[in-house]
Amino acid sequence: MKLVTIEDVRAAADRIRPHVVRTPLLSARWGDPERPLWIKPESLQPIGAFKVRGAFNAVGAVKDRASDAVAYSSGNHAQAVAYAAAAFGLRAHIVMPKETPNIKIQATRDLGARVVLSEAGQREAVAAEVLAETAGAMIPPFDHPDVIAGQGTIGIEIAEDLPSVRTVLIPVSGGGLASGIGTAIRALCPQAKVFGVEPELAADTAAGLRAGHRVDWSIEDRNRTIADGLRSQPSELTFAHLQRVLDGVITVSEDEIRSAVRELAYRGRLVAEPSGAVALAGYRRGGTPPGETAVILSGGNIEPQMLRQILAEPVPG
Repeated sequence: MKLVTIEDVRAAADRIRPHVVRTPLLSARWGDPERPLWIKPESLQPIGAFKVRGAFNAVGAVKDRASDAVAYSSGNHAQAVAYAAAAFGLRAHIVMPKETPNIKIQATRDLGARVVLSEAGQREAVAAEVLAETAGAMIPPFDHPDVIAGQGTIGIEIAEDLPSVRTVLIPVSGGGLASGIGTAIRALCPQAKVFGVEPELAADTAAGLRAGHRVDWSIEDRNRTIADGLRSQPSELTFAHLQRVLDGVITVSEDEIRSAVRELAYRGRLVAEPSGAVALAGYRRGGTPPGETAVILSGGNIEPQMLRQILAEPVPG
């Protein structure tokens, strides 16, 4: 199996540079003194999440030989592919599970994509049917070298902005984001530790790394978490990357995720969806090495009603 290299990530950075935001690395002065906290707010991307990076790299690679882009996603990758396809003049067909938050479904449609809703656990199969109908190009949410390389450009930016970084905390689900960032950090900041963070209710990556092979959690189990963007499982490709680049996986509770959403809003003035807040929740869980710590705020596409509910909850202690 050929894994993504730092050269692949650098090539992706060149390809996507005109289309994405180079997000700042923000100093969070309220962090722990022994672990200075820095936040990488990918919620500031045009579609509100990091997924735009991998989408532009992958769609850009096929734009001259395909007229249609097909994807399956719980939401952020859907919007990213729709956005990238529109920029390159391709038609987008996006398969989304029926339980996807309405804000993400409507946002994908607003970007000009045709949305096809599927039953839980059936999005890949439905997307294969759509692909056969269109003869387009499949842009999967994480199981693709170009997608992984695109997400890895975040790691290049962290290395440039904070070369002294000692710890990087990354949300992990399908594993494309952690695979890409981990590849870049390993190459450019070899002194740094890289940790994935995932919900306890969807902790299949942590279980798989302990076992030394991928493990399967049912979609019913994974759908319990509020972090709807972290309900996927790693592919063979991403799991191989995660085995190489991660120093460990931190799992966090639903209450810790909700607390991190509040902290980002009240202390950082940043809107985060639950999936985007898990890295901060992992930081708060503790146990990571001392030194400069970067956490990835991966997305901010949260239902307004959910945001109001979480912000209204009492702060423990």
